[in-house]
Amino acid sequence: MKYISTRGGMTPLQFSDILLEGLAPDGGLAVPEQLPQVSADTLESWRGLPYADLAFEVLSMFATDIPADDLRRLTRAAYTQQIFNSEDIVPLRPLDGGLSLLGLSEGPTLAFKDMAMQFLGQVFEYVLSKRGTTLNIVGATSGDTGSAAEYALRGKKGVAVFMLSPHGRMSAFQRAQMYSLQDENIHNIAVRGVFDEAQDIVKALAGDLEFKTKYRLGAVNSINWARIAAQVVYYFHGWLRATSKAGEQVSFAVPSGNFGNILSGHIARSMGLPIRRLVLATNENNVLEEFFRTGVYRPRPAEQTYATSSPSMDISRASNFERFVFDLVGRDAARVKALWASMARDGSFDLSSLKPQFEERYGFVSGASSHDDRLATIRSVYDATGVLIDPHTADGVKVARDFVEPGVPMLVLETALPAKFSETIEQALGRPATPPGNLADLESLPQRVETMDCDVATVRRYIEAHAKV
Repeated sequence: MKYISTRGGMTPLQFSDILLEGLAPDGGLAVPEQLPQVSADTLESWRGLPYADLAFEVLSMFATDIPADDLRRLTRAAYTQQIFNSEDIVPLRPLDGGLSLLGLSEGPTLAFKDMAMQFLGQVFEYVLSKRGTTLNIVGATSGDTGSAAEYALRGKKGVAVFMLSPHGRMSAFQRAQMYSLQDENIHNIAVRGVFDEAQDIVKALAGDLEFKTKYRLGAVNSINWARIAAQVVYYFHGWLRATSKAGEQVSFAVPSGNFGNILSGHIARSMGLPIRRLVLATNENNVLEEFFRTGVYRPRPAEQTYATSSPSMDISRASNFERFVFDLVGRDAARVKALWASMARDGSFDLSSLKPQFEERYGFVSGASSHDDRLATIRSVYDATGVLIDPHTADGVKVARDFVEPGVPMLVLETALPAKFSETIEQALGRPATPPGNLADLESLPQRVETMDCDVATVRRYIEAHAKV
């Protein structure tokens, strides 16, 4: 399996090479030359596999340059009951109205990002050790990617993490999870701006090939293909848990900000997993919902990006969307490059002529949720089932309810545990969400963070002063 760029300007590379690269040299994103296919018989043979072994089966199709025994050891180290506080790793819980909750938030930072990050922590250290080199991870987070990356990479040999976050736009719990870490290889940078502006800085630094090469910059957010591949696993896991025989269809509802989570579902479906619908749910920052409704992609500027009560989705420019558009236009890299050039020039592009394919060919439908919807959904789910969900998951549940079909299980992907967003839970239920016992005092711990202007040169200087070389 080799990987190419969505913009056509990269020599095909192996998995371990793109793992360490982040953005492709031409500014595009790495994608497989062709997607592996999973037959119905192979899928049935995976029933009953522990999550770690299912992860090996799926990831072995993408990481073909890692010996099987090594890869199996890495997945078994990443997905343990001790790390995920659950024998199933990803439990499936029934909700009301034909919905079920795919429990992706059992990991150390209580968010679905742990599902991929725990594997990345293992595979980064493995590849860097094999190559005798170091890596400086530069990423941006709207709340959960940062802590998941830092907890997976803290203390890892040969790796430093520089994580940019939007100053004042995350929950107190999210900030405490990141900023309370004291490990010398973890660097938190709060920039005065919104997530999209922080992400722009990361892309600018990754696009400076001389700087990227000198300081060995890598990526850990979902522009890194390894994140997408690791997330594909839980779609297979969810399907296997929700069905009893070959060919049964399942729909998935996915709260979406940067498009990486639902892109993994698109990849799983394209590999042959019987997915009926991929239900994309946004909050008030509904750029993606607007695209799937109209065919026009129109990212908003920072001043028009709302601060909402599902803050991890306060994103107007979704990095991973380019990978889906690459498939949508027939894997035509020149057209993708032209579309992104036109967006940079005009602020949008129009693919409404392809709109019939969104659902008919790819299974995508979409909807948006508001703050009032969020509170009402948290209340209704709790009253009906006793299950407490976080605001992002509530966005997913609200939108999913419009697309439930008889006989087709609808699995809502859990985004995080409610304790991470206690203020919103208190608005919904009149009482705060209680964090797990080992995290009860998290917000009172000393915090270590550098706050700076949202400026490429300022961040560059900080990295130069603190990078692993």
